[in-house]
Amino acid sequence: MPYPDNEFDVVLSALGVMFAPHHQVAGRTDPRLPPCGTIGLASWTPSGFVGHLFGTMMPYAPPPPPGAQPPPLWGSEDHVRELFSDRLEDVHTETRNLRLTYFATPEAFRDYFKINYGPTMPTYKFIADDPDRVAALDHDLAELGRRFDVGTDSTMVDWEYLIFTARKSD
Repeated sequence: MPYPDNEFDVVLSALGVMFAPHHQVAGRTDPRLPPCGTIGLASWTPSGFVGHLFGTMMPYAPPPPPGAQPPPLWGSEDHVRELFSDRLEDVHTETRNLRLTYFATPEAFRDYFKINYGPTMPTYKFIADDPDRVAALDHDLAELGRRFDVGTDSTMVDWEYLIFTARKSD
């Protein structure tokens, strides 16, 4: 990023930095913080719904760039601590759930994500010329929605995320 060191008091990412393919590079934003500056992150967890969504799409998706790491790793406290090593203090983490109740059926979830969700769209584009793979991904995403569905009258899915806050060490 084109900003000098010690430029910001807070570096914040809500479901953003996790999509940077090279986590170590993205984690180097902390030099832009002065000593005692604050870092705040919210990221989908590997074990939650979105982590499983990425795992479901992986066999159908184009290969990631060399050295890329999966986005949901940013939702692992251990991974984020490792990225920042000993440069942080007053670390606080909390896992929460966002309950999504927007879709009537798992198929409606799949159909919406197929054309509207950034990571899902290029996966479908990558396999567009192979109707059997498209049908298989359609099936797998609907099954994922069914597996995580906690609703009774409509599809209700809890999306787990990690909140990570810390201060930069002196």
